[in-house]
Amino acid sequence: MKELVEFIAKKLVDHPEDVQVRVIEGDDGNNLELRVNPEDMGKVIGREGRTAKAIRTLVGTAAAKADVRAMLHIVE
Repeated sequence: MKELVEFIAKKLVDHPEDVQVRVIEGDDGNNLELRVNPEDMGKVIGREGRTAKAIRTLVGTAAAKADVRAMLHIVE
C-alpha cells in the first residue's frame, strides 16, 4: 500500500521528490503518513477534500483485498 500511495501522490504533485510515505504498524492496523511539499498540499487534498477521499478509498480497497486494516493520514 505504501507504493500505491507514493505512486498516486507523485503523479499529482509538482515536486515528486518531496513525497514521503511512512508506515506505522499498530494494533488496529497500518497507519500511512503522507508528507508532501507545502506548495503541493492543495493538490493532494483537492477541492473540498475530494482527492484525499479518493486516495483513502483506494487505500481502503487495497487493504481489504490484502485482508489488513489501513488508514491514510496527510501530514503537513
